[in-house]
Amino acid sequence: MNRITAVVLALLVTTAALPLAVAGVGASAASSSQQNDATDASTYAGTHVAFDTSSNALLDYRVDGERVFENVSVASQSDHQSRTGFGSNAELDAVVNLSGLGLELAAQSETRADITTDGSASLSAHDSDRGILTVDAGDEAQYVEADLAADATAESESDDRVVVDSGERTGAFVVVGDGDVTVNDDGNVVADLESDSTLVFRSYAEGERDEAAKEQESLIADGTATAEVYAEERDGERVADVATYGQDITVETAAESQNRLEMTVERAQSDGTVVITSVSEAAVAGAESADDLAVTVDGEAAAEASSYSELAGGIGSDQSRYMVTQSSDGSATADVLVAVNHFSERDLAIQSADGDDSDGDGSDGTDSDSNDSDDDDGGNGDDSVPGFGAGAALVALLTGTAARIRR
Repeated sequence: MNRITAVVLALLVTTAALPLAVAGVGASAASSSQQNDATDASTYAGTHVAFDTSSNALLDYRVDGERVFENVSVASQSDHQSRTGFGSNAELDAVVNLSGLGLELAAQSETRADITTDGSASLSAHDSDRGILTVDAGDEAQYVEADLAADATAESESDDRVVVDSGERTGAFVVVGDGDVTVNDDGNVVADLESDSTLVFRSYAEGERDEAAKEQESLIADGTATAEVYAEERDGERVADVATYGQDITVETAAESQNRLEMTVERAQSDGTVVITSVSEAAVAGAESADDLAVTVDGEAAAEASSYSELAGGIGSDQSRYMVTQSSDGSATADVLVAVNHFSERDLAIQSADGDDSDGDGSDGTDSDSNDSDDDDGGNGDDSVPGFGAGAALVALLTGTAARIRR
């Protein structure tokens, strides 16, 4: 089993400096009366994201209190065409007033809500400050329509991206795989998803959708970035989760000792990928620049990339690469991106700032065989994370916690 000493330092520098406790506890389901008269509506109310579901639509989607759209409906393309006489060759912007598939809020936790449909499509809402929503087509082609809030506007940037301005927030709809997204004749967002394709929505506070964010959207759209980790501390507890944008990828995180965090990223195909990790400002407060960060892959130092194209160039090369960005205007988050050069399964490890891998008793603090004495990274400080806090602060975050996301 390969060993990535902090390849996704990103993946969990984030998670590493932010307490990572993958929460499976149910988020409070507060009642929201303003939605509609649907008798079977249910509600999700997280720290950042809130919405209702009716029998056939996701309603009143809000991120940090700001309504970004009124509802989202998903319909089988074949059913919609049969019901309306809408031809398969007709323009996408003529798709309006979808009669959505039946929805059910199937599972919810402190970090996400999963919604199933009576077709092959499924939706996941991620309770991060980006308000990530994904719509997976499954094994059948789907239409998706998002009705905007009354004061929101939408504009197409390309065939695979539409930007929504809802006042205090900006959002981007991105298609991953085969499909298109555009603004329809009613001024709402509509997407055409072929089977196994995904529509991704990311939300940004005012000023946060900068060039770096747009580059990340491009990496997601072209299938280069297939997972995004987000972590933060809530009411003294550490929570983390993963949004996946690619097929057959599994992410698992765990703390093996007080000063060491290990994680595994597994992919069915051998191609490399980029993992995006969003971390709070507190997690990187001690790091003045990317030079303060050390990322290793299988015990070898990853190369620092100076651009997104250089970062993506690490995929398929002989050396993984990483990049650290922080939004302008005093954003509370930073992003650590790691381009893992190849797969199938990679073990990742993150060291504390002082590079000490002990628990204070002279041992390595683990009962697994993943920290054999001949590891290149064992206690020599080369894979430490300067500026990211003391060892206890780094992995107290994640002690005893694990997260597995599978697609």
